[in-house]
Amino acid sequence: MNIDVELIEKVVKKVLNDVETGSSESEYGYGIFDTMDEAIEASAKAQKEYMNHSMADRQRYVEGIREVVCTKENLEYMSKLAVEESGMGAYEYKVIKNRLAAVKSPGVEDLTTEALSGDDGLTLVEYCPFGVIGAIAPTTNPTETVICNSIAMLAGGNTVVFSPHPRSKGVSIWLIKKLNAKLEELGAPRNLIVTVKEPSIENTNIMMNHPKVRMLVATGGPGIVKAVMSTGKKAIGAGAGNPPVVVDETADIEKAAKDIVNGCSFDNNLPCIAEKEVIAVDQIADYLIFNMKNNGAYEVKDPEIIEKMVDMVTKDRKKPAVNFVGKSAQYILDKVGIKVGPEVKCIIMEAPKDHPFVQIELMMPILPIVRVPNVDEAIEFAVEVEHGNRHTAMMHSKNVDKLTKMAKEIETTIFVKNGPSYAGIGVGGMGYTTFTIAGPTGEGLTSAKSFCRKRRCVLQDGLHIRMK
Repeated sequence: MNIDVELIEKVVKKVLNDVETGSSESEYGYGIFDTMDEAIEASAKAQKEYMNHSMADRQRYVEGIREVVCTKENLEYMSKLAVEESGMGAYEYKVIKNRLAAVKSPGVEDLTTEALSGDDGLTLVEYCPFGVIGAIAPTTNPTETVICNSIAMLAGGNTVVFSPHPRSKGVSIWLIKKLNAKLEELGAPRNLIVTVKEPSIENTNIMMNHPKVRMLVATGGPGIVKAVMSTGKKAIGAGAGNPPVVVDETADIEKAAKDIVNGCSFDNNLPCIAEKEVIAVDQIADYLIFNMKNNGAYEVKDPEIIEKMVDMVTKDRKKPAVNFVGKSAQYILDKVGIKVGPEVKCIIMEAPKDHPFVQIELMMPILPIVRVPNVDEAIEFAVEVEHGNRHTAMMHSKNVDKLTKMAKEIETTIFVKNGPSYAGIGVGGMGYTTFTIAGPTGEGLTSAKSFCRKRRCVLQDGLHIRMK
């Protein structure tokens, strides 16, 4: 994709100028502050007022967020700006992901009440807010994270202070102002969702250590997850993954090939759930590769070109080169002198087990294929190459025993059987969605209840009506 730098600069400048000058354009709303301290103080004030609003109010506000995001003009604009500002992903996938976050993130219905009654009375256990939540959003999914976290956190009765990635500040500020404008229109307190006009590491550190921030939620790499977990506060960490996909000899190879290519290429492989390496039983590997190529994969066989790609898209063969993260297969191939059309969705090559493309989570549509003698060795290697992140894995097989074995041994938060990776977050699969998948801290696919405290209310010797 050609990045329109001039457009980015104009849009970001306009958004930030509106904040600076206090522009009265009502469609933008509020929630943007000069300093992190000001943002947190405003959020704390809003949360106290928010405690007096009903559950029905909360759900109205959730529906308001959904309405803002799903309005065609807004959906298309934020999806386009997110790609152009960050230089990552693809517009058509951003549209899908933003709509998904709005429609399939649970609201107050997630906050179920547990009731215990008996001879000694009645006890209720309910989900109640933490208060002010500090949330760190990545540049890989900037708007999606703001949408799903805002819905879940506000449904739980909290307010939220976002720390967006600096490379996505324009679209993040635009969206937060839009959401606040709608919430105020619906009668919500001002500043339920806030941020600063200049996101930075310094501002993130202020947020993480501020005494009025009661919970921290980090969606990003292992470094930021470790940082929030070391603060001593309640922390939810959605960290890295390196999702393997196993294909055995019993699989529907034609379907598996299509699913793998589609999953790997979804938003140019930015989602942490996306297929990052294929482990194929040797018996079917050639046929799998044949069908992947028929579904948009481009196979690179020349060892020199593969090495050139390694040097180009990794940093010291240890981590991805940031300027290639989320780029298209067409863009990457062009940089090594191979011209292809937009029909090419991903780049494949055969690789040994220790190859950098196998071991590193690239977040690019580059998909190495490792041959193994049998399914048991495939499962064993999948567990190894997932690196204990316990994030996501896929398997294509009709052997229930082997599917069960892999599910037990790999212990991932998401395990997709006979489908593309994105089925695990509700795209063509059952269940709700989120873009904060908390493997390191154990919450899994977060929802409103993940951002709440469980509180017990006990009435002794009363309201138990089953017996006299």
